[in-house]
Formats: sequence, C-alpha cells, structure tokens
Amino acid sequence: MEFAHFEQVFPRAGESARDRYDQLWRELELCDSLGFNYAFGSIHHLSHLRPQAAVFVTMAAARTKNLRVGPMGYTVALYNPIRIVEETAVLDNITGGRLEVGLTTGVTMDEFRVYGADWDSRSARAREALELLVEAFRRERRPVIEEDRLPVADALDPFTFEGAFNGYEEVRLSVDPVQRPHPPIWLISTSSDNLAVSAELGADTGYLFFRPQVEARERLTPWVVDWTAHGHSRDPRIMFETLVYVDVTDDAAISRGEDLILSSMHEIYGGRFGGGGTALADVLERAGDPGQAEIRRHMFDYAWLLDNGIVIVGSPETVAERLERAAREGLFNVFAGEFNVGHITEEALMRSIRLFGEHVVPALVDVDPVADLVRENVDPA
Repeated sequence: MEFAHFEQVFPRAGESARDRYDQLWRELELCDSLGFNYAFGSIHHLSHLRPQAAVFVTMAAARTKNLRVGPMGYTVALYNPIRIVEETAVLDNITGGRLEVGLTTGVTMDEFRVYGADWDSRSARAREALELLVEAFRRERRPVIEEDRLPVADALDPFTFEGAFNGYEEVRLSVDPVQRPHPPIWLISTSSDNLAVSAELGADTGYLFFRPQVEARERLTPWVVDWTAHGHSRDPRIMFETLVYVDVTDDAAISRGEDLILSSMHEIYGGRFGGGGTALADVLERAGDPGQAEIRRHMFDYAWLLDNGIVIVGSPETVAERLERAAREGLFNVFAGEFNVGHITEEALMRSIRLFGEHVVPALVDVDPVADLVRENVDPA
C-alpha cells in the first residue's frame, strides 16, 4: 500500500490564510520525512482556502524532496483543457518529474454556476480531457533543427485533436514533461463509462468515503481485470480518501477525535460551501444510489462513522488494522488521509501524522489487495 497526505485547507477562526498555508507546507515536510508517497491537494474554486493546482504543486514540491505531488484534481469542465496539458508539462519540470495529474468530473454545482460551465456534460468532458492528455504527449520526439545550425532540442511533433467538446489543430507544445510519455494520470470516478476509458488509457482511479467500500469493490474488480488486460506496464492504483486521526491510545483518539471529525464534516461536506449535507441523501436515493445515501444520512453520527469504517480513528495499531480491513473490503492500494481535521492544534496534528508515518505505514506497506487481484487474474500462459 502507498500513502498520501490529502488536504482540503478550510479556514479556521484566528488564522489568516497565510498562516493556514504555512501550516500545510509544514505538514508536507513532515510527511516527506516519514516515508509518505504522495501529497494531493483538493482543487476547488470559491470555497475554503484551497490553493489552485499550479500553486499547490509548486509550493509542495519546493518544500519536499521525495513526495510525488499533484492536484486531485482538476474539475475539467471549468477549464479549457489545453491549459491542463500545458500546466502538466511545466509542473512536471518544476517538480523534477514528481507530478501526478488528477482529473475529476466535479461535484459542486455553485462552481459550475459561477464559471458558466457545462454541468450536464461534466463526466464526458473529463473523459475527453484524459484522451487529450494522452494524445498530446504520446508523440514522437525529433530534433529541432534550425537552418545552418546543429540540433538544439528534442520536441514533440505538433498534434491535432478533435473531441466532442474541444478541438485543436497543429498544436506545438513549448515544454515537454520530464516523465515519458507523460506523468501518471488519475481519473477519479467509479462510473462505468469513465472506468472503461481509464482502463484503456492506463489512468488510475479512486473514490471518497461517501462511496461504500463493498460497492466500490464490486465496481472496481472488473476495472482492475480490464486495466490489466490492456497490457499496461504496471499494476493499477486505486485511491481511497477519508478523514483520519491517530493518537497514542484508542480512548484518547476516539474521545479527542469526535469534535475534530464532525467539525470537518460540517465545514467541508455540510452544505455551507456546497457540500450537500444530509439533504443530499434523498437526492442520491432518487438517483438510484442508496449506498451513498445511507452514508449521507449518518454523516454526523460519529459512532456510526467509526463502526462502519467511514473515517479512521484510533491508536496506530487500531488504525493499521482498520485500514487493512478497509483496503481488502474496498479494494484500494493508495490511502489518502486527511489529517488536518476540525480545529486540531498543530501539536496534535503533527503527533497524528508522526504516529501514522512511524507505525501505520510500516505495518501496511506490503498490503496490496489490488496487486493480489491482478495476480489472481494473470494468465500463467
């Protein structure tokens, strides 16, 4: 299993935005020293203090040495996707080849309203952006030769792309990514259409805690098999993201964690900034998604969230045990933990991260249910 620090960056009383950002970089420095694999930033607009993709990636890379960093992710419908292509190439150079690129369909209607974006086609636009990224970077490189001069560089041939929503003709990029043919791409979606495209093109996927783990496994098992059948050179990655709090004992973690976890639930998902809150349960039920509806109905029931593995709270030993159980039940091999929960003090925050990095990471580093599934489905011939 691999491990990511995931951040939503919401404001708290008594802190300036600058204070809050500075704390984020200190969190990432600690994760970098403890063997975490990734730093992922939640990228939204007009809510909380979430830094934009280029800002997050640039600062995270500047303050760390080993973490792979990336937006998780671009809400594709809010952008002209050629901008995502350009940023990907530049940011991969800035990070020294440590970039991960996350694409999402979008979940916050108010962002679409303000940006004048296409809500109804958001999923199809995300798929098209994935196709564009692959098309833009999987090009032959050839020397650029100016008249009477030696070759000065390698460059991608220009590309033409025609999609249902965007078309580009004879586009020549001025910067190539460091990683060839392109940085790893994630399409964070468990819809069947998106999973089919990500399996074909070799993009990883993931889900948040609002998706029941048993249901996620049912959706993602055929995706893993399909992804592998396409002959990609590595195993697929599935990310699971949730709130986490670790303390020295179970009693301390559970008692101290209640207010922290529920505060985050209210602040991020409770509806004030478009999170939907419990009112979204009826919408999900009518849309034929009873599993997510059930979690929404109980999102402020701390005991229920703990008992059902929706959030991860406890001593290092308990957290490791619950995470392994969740990974096997929910079929994931990348855990993205949101450690900065509620109004947590920096002392408690850093203790939680340190306990996780020093004890949970080593306990689970060899656990990989996705790889196990891949091995089960490899044809020995």
